[in-house]
Amino acid sequence: MKLSRRTTATATAAALATVALGATLAATAPASAAVPTASKAAKAAYNGVCGSGFKVIDSTPVGNVGTVYLTWNEAKGQNCAVTIRHKAGAKIYMSVTLEIPEEHNPIVSDTGYYTSYAGPVYLGAGGYCVNWSGAIGSATGADSGHCG
Repeated sequence: MKLSRRTTATATAAALATVALGATLAATAPASAAVPTASKAAKAAYNGVCGSGFKVIDSTPVGNVGTVYLTWNEAKGQNCAVTIRHKAGAKIYMSVTLEIPEEHNPIVSDTGYYTSYAGPVYLGAGGYCVNWSGAIGSATGADSGHCG
């Protein structure tokens, strides 16, 4: 009987020590071990559809259903934009637009019914500022201000 109580007491002490150690480790974990921020999570969803050499330089939400990404290729002096749904599904109206809001106002866009993304659209915008926007169903998102 004494052996049984000792075994139970030892097991209980070991369990408490494990819980305490876990709490200590969680409390002392570096901030870099935290859950990724929203911007990192959004950029992780970019699918690379613009091609090699294009790096995401900005993104903006399209409601709560997707993101429109703005990318840049330094070697080509070119921007690319694409609207991507967070979760692919049945075909839905989607669009992506990229423009230089200058005197000649060049605009490139892709609209249609897609399952996962609209675009990519490309614009040689070196030396200009660009506006970009996207839509998924009735949700929209737009931003501006990247100047190259």
